[in-house]
Amino acid sequence: MSEGVVDKVDAEVDARGLNCPLPILKAKKALSGMASGQLLRVLATDPGSVRDFQAFARQTGNELVEQRQDGDVVAHVMRRR
Repeated sequence: MSEGVVDKVDAEVDARGLNCPLPILKAKKALSGMASGQLLRVLATDPGSVRDFQAFARQTGNELVEQRQDGDVVAHVMRRR
């Protein structure tokens, strides 16, 4: 996975091969254990995850910093609110 704009994250979740809603649930669990302002990268292959993470960010107040596609993998970077 090539690096995007964000090169330093505090945690990473590998949700490749998982379908909705599992990438979101794994992200939610990881974010709950993180401090405010920390960055989480979630790697997903579910094509619907782009839209799902946008909605998740709106609903939770966590900032969606970056979404970057590399082949069939999308890296979603979120900042904990």
